Amino acid sequence: MILSCQNISKSFGTETILKDVSFHLEEHDKAALIGVNGAGKSTLLRIITGALSPDSGEVTLTHGKTLGYLAQYQEMEGDETIYNEVKKARQYVLDMEQELRSMEEQMKNVTGSDYDRVMEKYTQLGHRFEMENGYAVESEITGVLKGLGFAEADFDRRLSTLSGGQKTRVVLGKLLLTKPDVLLLDEPTNHLDLTSIEWLETYLLNYAGTVLIVSHDRYFLNRIVNRVVEIENGSSMTFVGNYSAYSEKKAIVRKSQYNAWLKQQNEIKHQEAVITKLKQFNREKSIKRAESREKMLDKIDLIEKPAEVSADMRIELHPRTESGKDVLTVKGLTKAFPNLPLFTDQSFEIKRGERVAIIGNNGTGKSTILKILTGLLEPDAGTVTFGSKVHIGYYDQEQQLLDPSKTIFEQISDDYPTLSNTEIRNVLAAFLFTNDDVFKLIKSLSGGERGRVSLARLMLSEANFLILDEPTNHLDIISKEILEDALNEYTGTVLYVSHDRYFINQTATRIIDLNNRTLVNYIGNYDYYLEKKDELTAIYAATPAADSAETNQAGDTAGKLDWKAQKEEQARIRKIENEIKKIEKEIGELEDRNREIDEEFLKPETGTDLPKCQKLSKEQTSNNERLEELYEKWEEVSSQL
Repeated sequence: MILSCQNISKSFGTETILKDVSFHLEEHDKAALIGVNGAGKSTLLRIITGALSPDSGEVTLTHGKTLGYLAQYQEMEGDETIYNEVKKARQYVLDMEQELRSMEEQMKNVTGSDYDRVMEKYTQLGHRFEMENGYAVESEITGVLKGLGFAEADFDRRLSTLSGGQKTRVVLGKLLLTKPDVLLLDEPTNHLDLTSIEWLETYLLNYAGTVLIVSHDRYFLNRIVNRVVEIENGSSMTFVGNYSAYSEKKAIVRKSQYNAWLKQQNEIKHQEAVITKLKQFNREKSIKRAESREKMLDKIDLIEKPAEVSADMRIELHPRTESGKDVLTVKGLTKAFPNLPLFTDQSFEIKRGERVAIIGNNGTGKSTILKILTGLLEPDAGTVTFGSKVHIGYYDQEQQLLDPSKTIFEQISDDYPTLSNTEIRNVLAAFLFTNDDVFKLIKSLSGGERGRVSLARLMLSEANFLILDEPTNHLDIISKEILEDALNEYTGTVLYVSHDRYFINQTATRIIDLNNRTLVNYIGNYDYYLEKKDELTAIYAATPAADSAETNQAGDTAGKLDWKAQKEEQARIRKIENEIKKIEKEIGELEDRNREIDEEFLKPETGTDLPKCQKLSKEQTSNNERLEELYEKWEEVSSQL
């Protein structure tokens, strides 16, 4: 055991955040700390680091072990460059190198015992330098910075010019290079694009120390963690396995807890009814028995009613009218900003009922495409055509469509003036705004609260084409799952930008990857995208630095294909792959049957049963003939790939 939390409790005023939270981590554990927004996850991390004192309980870190912490928000001042700031994490190794160079010069001028003394010290320091990977320290720093999404051109940028998200990435880079024994990360993927998140996953999977992660990124947690610590209603519960394993076990635990609570409630009601009846008899003996039962009830340890998913946010998305089959046609779309070309001559279509995710690295122009479609930006070239009866509902990740000077109630009332006060309150209650909460000013809301207001507006729009920009930002895991269910049941059409891979995997029927200023189409979810990414990127979005002239030529030719041709080609490939799987399945079944027949022939009783031998022989001959046909067909179909 490397880290232990025992009976941690913490309150702020009259509000209890944590009560008797206990868990422990072993060396090399990769654990997730999860819970709804406001559950106390960040509070617990701050208590573990010592930045906040618990009201009661104890945090124990194994003697001699180090702790590193990435907070969710970073304040970083100064005029240092990105590279020099991150380099500070390994400065002691660079200092060792300078000392080694100094000793080398010193050894040129000493002899005898002095030389032996310096040489011994040099050998010891050299060993330490090698153990710290000193000869590769510069490339290690560069690798971490690039992995976190900084280009070499960014290395000389001053900290004072960085955004909050960029500063967080700088701090994360320093922390990773420090290599503490226990790494505490609070929402480490918030400011990373897909490529950087995948890099961080690989880094943490190979990390030698213990890691505790607060994150709403379920795909990220699924790949990394082997233990989940859940904070719910202030209490903790530990589950072994990744997020999917936790989700399955939690459903069982929740049902068991609810059944136990329900059973106790029924027993209490039964006892109360008996007590009432006994008192009605109004006899000394019955009254004493009633009092005895009352004392027994007073001693019962009441089971707290478990939180139910149904008690959280409720989203129901229903289009008012059905759109035409062709929902959106984009042709020749081009957009660039000063010194930043985004994409040129790109085309795609969206049909009714599709749920399409646009993905790509930060800064490639994903949100720009959505803003062009909704009329918030003008393209440099190209046309955007919506089909018949298309009614758009837009979710803006920056919440610019909300008026900061209005209250939540006023925002909904002004947007939908036909709704009564009761109807508005009912809608807002479905998004967890009750009582006086509805009179909060938009400008005073947190990111998550603004997101819920925008989702409420989206639900009321009754649109048949939803355009969503990072809809899961600021949502906790339960709210994300509720939104996923709503989108999967929605009968309209959806186009969204997201970096939440689990959300994409659960909801997308098609993915458009904005890669190397080119839109590459994948007919499937995120798992299918990962499977085909390298292959289709090489064909449709090859970089100028492709490995061979042949690859370049293929990229140039395929780059001229419009979206429709890409879609047809991918559909053809998938059809061939499905046919191959079907053939291979039949081959496997026939070969298995032939082995069973061979085993049957070896049995003594079969050898004396002539009719059975003839029947088995005939079946095996027929199988062999069919296998020959299938082998030939497999070769023919495989060659089409």
